[in-house]
Amino acid sequence: MDIIHLLPDSVANQIAAGEVIQRPASCLKELVENSLDAGATKIDVLVRDAGRTLIQVIDNGKGMSDTDARMAFERHATSKIREAADLFQLRTMGFRGEALPSICAVAQVEVTTRRNEDEIGTRLEIDGTQVVSQEPCSCPVGTNFKVKNLFYNVPVRRKFLKTDQTELRNLLTEFYRIVLVYPQVQFTFVSNDEILMELPAGTDKQRIEQVFGKGQRQSYTSHLVDIASQTELVTIRGFVGKPEMATKNAQQFFFVNGRFMRHPYFHKAVLNAYSGMLQGEETPSYYIYLEVNPENIDVNIHPTKTEIKFQDEQAIFQILMATVREALGKFNIAPSLDFDRSGYVEIPTDGKAPCSLPITHSTVPYNPFQQSRERANSLNWQSMYSTPIAEREPLQEQQQMLFEQTWSVNQVYQYSGRYLMLPTEGGLMMVDQHRAHICVLYNLYLHHISETRMASQQLLFPEVLDVAPDEVVVINDILDDLQKVGFDIAQLSPLSFTISGVPALLEDKDPVVALKNILSAVQVSGSVHEHVQKTIALSLAKETAIPYGKVLQKEEIEDLLRRLLALPNYRYTEDGKVVISIITDDELAKKF
Repeated sequence: MDIIHLLPDSVANQIAAGEVIQRPASCLKELVENSLDAGATKIDVLVRDAGRTLIQVIDNGKGMSDTDARMAFERHATSKIREAADLFQLRTMGFRGEALPSICAVAQVEVTTRRNEDEIGTRLEIDGTQVVSQEPCSCPVGTNFKVKNLFYNVPVRRKFLKTDQTELRNLLTEFYRIVLVYPQVQFTFVSNDEILMELPAGTDKQRIEQVFGKGQRQSYTSHLVDIASQTELVTIRGFVGKPEMATKNAQQFFFVNGRFMRHPYFHKAVLNAYSGMLQGEETPSYYIYLEVNPENIDVNIHPTKTEIKFQDEQAIFQILMATVREALGKFNIAPSLDFDRSGYVEIPTDGKAPCSLPITHSTVPYNPFQQSRERANSLNWQSMYSTPIAEREPLQEQQQMLFEQTWSVNQVYQYSGRYLMLPTEGGLMMVDQHRAHICVLYNLYLHHISETRMASQQLLFPEVLDVAPDEVVVINDILDDLQKVGFDIAQLSPLSFTISGVPALLEDKDPVVALKNILSAVQVSGSVHEHVQKTIALSLAKETAIPYGKVLQKEEIEDLLRRLLALPNYRYTEDGKVVISIITDDELAKKF
């Protein structure tokens, strides 16, 4: 008996939907791109329950006839191309003819549409690839798509959707990728009957400001530098961030011929242009628009169409790097060197004449740790450095006395307002004072998040925190944890919160900036609850730790070191930065 047979269309469509429609954000992308291809100048997006219950896209495009409306849901039915050669001249967002049949295979779809030349429109209802009804109706010019109960007939896929907060962030991320490349189109985004974004038509820079400038105390785009280059191979335009505004979670977008794309190779070109201007893991924000001959790229790599192959990749790499580098140089943006050596501190050198080492004085007020001293939980700090954490035992009273006899604060010297230097039996121990304080505060904040609430300092005049739509989702998700570390926050409007109280250790630092940094860090870290708590604790510790350049008194140095060495893991910060390093006697000898 023959065993090979054709799958029914309904099954084939569900299989194909697994690639095209992976989550609500995928559905949103396909529907909005269809609206753009239809020439819409106004697009409204409405979602309910992060797209699980409803994704609705309303546009004022050219609409469809009753026959086209029915044909649009057939697999590989498209108005974008007619023959294979058209694949090399693509100017539209869609072309594969897979999106609509994939959507209706895993959802209940209702569409009403009318062309300008028609007096009445048509209403079509489809339930899991089965046409339920099609009838004439009265409706405005354009198309209104309603996708209801996504994955209702694929329970496994629906089960593996993330939380509403996560899926809403994914929807907004996909929305950003579209609206940033179509600033001439007016967009609205509504979630659960609440308007999250209203974007009037404008320029590229105005659209960037509309999307990412919300909640900023000064113009977001004022930190961007224009880039422009035109060659026979590629035309490049857009904006790159100034080096001093680089962060670990910078906004980074590449577009080619009006389409968002991911391209690690071109990303490297941008980073190369910033060579010597960035610190640590920080990267710049950029919004870069490329225009190339459609014949020189292939967008038909994957159904999502975000992976694109370029025929002249290496040449474009060089042009892009040179363009960004020229723009940064044109505006005299380069790292500055500070040769000010006006401050010095005396350091004894075994009875010989003292030597002077540069130190930077800070005017930042310093508040002692406000906590009683903790007992160190090791015999002494030297053995603690070499003993595995698992082998350390709680410190007894007699051990504490021995610990205090092992080193003295008089043996500790501060260098350049950054490092604490301690002589050891094996060499010279260097402690990064800022990171050491981060370790201490991180454990303090994490304890309060996990166990109890931390003291809150009430503000005389409450601050207002304006946030972007995706940040509203984040702040509501972590509100309880923020309250445990001392923030007193309440929602004022759909896109703003009032800050009435802050952690006591935040002192005179800007609570709006502190919360913005926390939100950014949480967005990068993910949504696992334990991970979120650690991210909040680390971000707040970085915000409140003593700054580099702070001259510490002997008592402050002693308190800091005792607290640091009492921690179970004092060698590295939570994000893996080195806190303590020992320069051995052999390494010192090699220097001479």
